[in-house]
Amino acid sequence: MLESDRYRPVMSTVRAREMIAGHWAALRGDADLTDRVAFARNAAGEEWFRLLPAVYDVPAFAAATIGTALLAVAELGAARSGRDVETVTVDVAEAVAAFRSEALQRPVGWSLPPIWDPVAGVYATADGWIRLHTNYSYHRAAALGVLGIADDGRVDRALVADAVRAFAGDDLERAVVEAGGCAAVARTRTDWKAHGHGCFAVLERPVDLGPADGAGDPGVRLAEPPSPGQPLSGVRVLDLTRVIAGPVATRTLGAWGADVLRIDPPGFVEVPAAVPDTLVGKRSAALDLRSRRAVFLELVAGADVLVHGLRPGALAGLGFGADALRAVNPGLVEVAVDAYGWAGPWAGRRGFDSLVQFSSGIALETGTSDGPGALPAQALDHGTGYLLAAAACRGLTELLAGRGPGIARGSLVGSANVLMQQRISPDELDREPVAVEPVLESRPTAWGELLAVPPPGRIGAARGAWPVDAGPVGRHEPTW
Repeated sequence: MLESDRYRPVMSTVRAREMIAGHWAALRGDADLTDRVAFARNAAGEEWFRLLPAVYDVPAFAAATIGTALLAVAELGAARSGRDVETVTVDVAEAVAAFRSEALQRPVGWSLPPIWDPVAGVYATADGWIRLHTNYSYHRAAALGVLGIADDGRVDRALVADAVRAFAGDDLERAVVEAGGCAAVARTRTDWKAHGHGCFAVLERPVDLGPADGAGDPGVRLAEPPSPGQPLSGVRVLDLTRVIAGPVATRTLGAWGADVLRIDPPGFVEVPAAVPDTLVGKRSAALDLRSRRAVFLELVAGADVLVHGLRPGALAGLGFGADALRAVNPGLVEVAVDAYGWAGPWAGRRGFDSLVQFSSGIALETGTSDGPGALPAQALDHGTGYLLAAAACRGLTELLAGRGPGIARGSLVGSANVLMQQRISPDELDREPVAVEPVLESRPTAWGELLAVPPPGRIGAARGAWPVDAGPVGRHEPTW
């Protein structure tokens, strides 16, 4: 086989439509509806990959996942109103900006800290490369503890680099994870496929909607026609997610009219730089699920959708497994996301977009002789997030049709699998990138004015809009 035969000579529009068809099938949607997704013209014509240059067509992946989400929103709105499903339009430049929303936000008259902790990043090991993820204080403490470095607030990266270099990559990865931290060795795609967990992970899809497990009860709110331009008005979404995939899903639902309530443990500190981007469009409350079980179950009883990003089995470990949730709400649509997939020895492993890039082969394929690289956006997070929003809406549509709620599961590694199939040919990569100035909107926050990326795409003539300004974690009451 010639090297060039590895690449599919197709344009971005074809890639995007192929991905939409695959996503929609995984969500058990009517294949004929995928024709309702349209793409707006943009500065790069059909060569979308030039908007975010990479070895993969990230813009096509962005357009496909956002298009799938909007189609699912439109389908649910049509089911509630008795009308035909409207055409949804995705402007690819908007989709690209949406995939970089946390990086593009611009405070006006105030400031945000760096999004990455100083210790986080790529380090050379004794036999390769590893990435440490330390944005949460407890993950940072775990990594530094394994390395034998005191976390005194003045950690020198050079000191960390010296300590990391003394370890073989697999040994350090294992030790950090066992200590409760997050790390990933840079593996080739071939090594990942042969890995004890990778051989399971390469079979994962970004999202799946499981078969209906009963008739369910759509409830009064879903049976009422939605407000004009808000297909999800009246829908209640309980959000137990953190940066970035889950919050993207729930803020997308909020943009189209859903009442989204995010729940965090009392005292939880979200990554500060991400909060204005991930908490927009939703209320945020603090609630201890162990000591206030009755309050949480009351919220579940009043919800239509539960989206959570807890590791597999964690919610059940708190006494809120699927059976317990359905006992108080037979019509609940449950949407869950994890990093490394739902089968195999790493199914319960903590993970983030950047770590999955390292494990799955993306980091080495996007890198150079100087070391691993990275995608030009947190594409696994954002893409998975939009597909989780699609899953929530498809679950509700199935419920209205009398087929009962299925459990939807998404994974970052599943998105990696799809994205890595969208390889750009070498001759395409040689073309000049297209610079597109992102359209930012001014919106208020609890801290002041923020220039930020608006909700992408249109349903008919309507655009999404976030009903709740971003603010600190836990500032609302845990009630509908």
